[in-house]
Amino acid sequence: MPHSKRHDRENSPVKSILAALVLLVPIAAAAQAPAAPKENFVALEGPVLALTHVEVFDGTGAAPMRDATIVVRDGRIHAWGPGKVVFLPVDAKVIDLTGHSVSPGFVMLHEHMFYPVAPGSYGALYESFPKLYLAGGATTVRTAGSMSPYADINVAQEIAEGKRPGPDMDVTAPFLDGPSPFMQDFRIRSPQQAREMVRYWASAGATSYKGYMGLTRAQLGAIIDEAHKGKRKVTAHLCAVTYREAAEMGIDNLEHGFLAATDFVAGKKPDACPTALELRTSFDKLALDDPAMQSLQRHLIDKKVALTSTLTVFETFATGRPVAAPEALELLIPQLRESYLSRWSQIAGQKDNAWSRILPKAMAWEKQFADAGGLLVAGTDPTGYGGVIPGYSNVRQVELLEEAGFTRGQALRIATLNGAIYLGRDAEIGSVAEGKRADLVLYKGSLADDPKALRNIVWTMKAGTAYDSAKLLASLKGKVGFQ
Repeated sequence: MPHSKRHDRENSPVKSILAALVLLVPIAAAAQAPAAPKENFVALEGPVLALTHVEVFDGTGAAPMRDATIVVRDGRIHAWGPGKVVFLPVDAKVIDLTGHSVSPGFVMLHEHMFYPVAPGSYGALYESFPKLYLAGGATTVRTAGSMSPYADINVAQEIAEGKRPGPDMDVTAPFLDGPSPFMQDFRIRSPQQAREMVRYWASAGATSYKGYMGLTRAQLGAIIDEAHKGKRKVTAHLCAVTYREAAEMGIDNLEHGFLAATDFVAGKKPDACPTALELRTSFDKLALDDPAMQSLQRHLIDKKVALTSTLTVFETFATGRPVAAPEALELLIPQLRESYLSRWSQIAGQKDNAWSRILPKAMAWEKQFADAGGLLVAGTDPTGYGGVIPGYSNVRQVELLEEAGFTRGQALRIATLNGAIYLGRDAEIGSVAEGKRADLVLYKGSLADDPKALRNIVWTMKAGTAYDSAKLLASLKGKVGFQ
């Protein structure tokens, strides 16, 4: 049965995720409460800490170490290993963590400081989102496209200065887009304009860039070239340009797994963005082991292009998937909670839902890419029509990677060390290793034995200071949407 334009639009996450970003609704300054002092949420700190009798997933993908000890000194991992071997300094504050597990802090690479507040409209949530990400285990995030870049840069600086709790932020410049109907923002109309945008936002404090759907090959190529001159990286949510074309240009990263790849659209025209229906149909028809997909995977690996998995947002468009966690929904203001549940119910009732067929393929293609040696990183993308709630979505992304076939250790690596490797910060963060910054997540229960333990985050430690997840979340209950 032919799809109407309305039906096509409503069932198109690739374009709904960010193509619907035609308007950012500014949140009133009065609604944005001053950032609470981070001391209000501190669960544990001290110059020397000894975390004993704890199960550790170190972020490398290795099997967990049980009954381990981690010694933290001055915000860094001083020593770690089997409890019987690690020496406890006499001046250490000893914390017995029997029955608990630790992983590195999450390094999430497709995050935002905004959330859907109405169809096609997004609100900036600078007070709540940094806390949510931190409460959910994220110690480093990349914004993967900014709609209020000055504000993002300011918040990142305030976090770095210790003025508010939150993860480190790699702030992208504004979405860099061509003459596209999907973004009512500055539209790049020439390669020269693209270069000027890159240079300006580097001077303003942006540390990376994200290209968007309407860019032409010439414009994207100019962005990549200019960014690389400044030692900065470029990712993109593509459409008019194919993955293969972008890889040839030297792009560093591609967003949304393979679900923004227009390489498989029949009759794809150069520098033209296919319709949502054409894109979805191409994935629906593509076999799991299609040689064309395997060829593209090899090409990306050969060109050293990282791929960001954002299964969390695509899950919201497929039938047969769970509703967002009740405790996460309780954080939202009532109208946002009701809006999400209404849309989720509509999708759940669909009899023919292409995304329920495509989502398992997306998982398989990401697994194939990683198994073949590709660098797969993780993000959550809190856009679409809602329900992808920072913090909770960090954990959900790891669960979906496990559903894709990765072991718990492998999934945790994708969400921690791989992200650090991409950012070029793996000597500092991303794994439990001597000398690295003490960015850790504590869970109640055994991550090795209990799949649900991943959801039991007790605290998130950043540079040796642990923040109480329950307190962070309690401060936001019923407020996410206007703070």
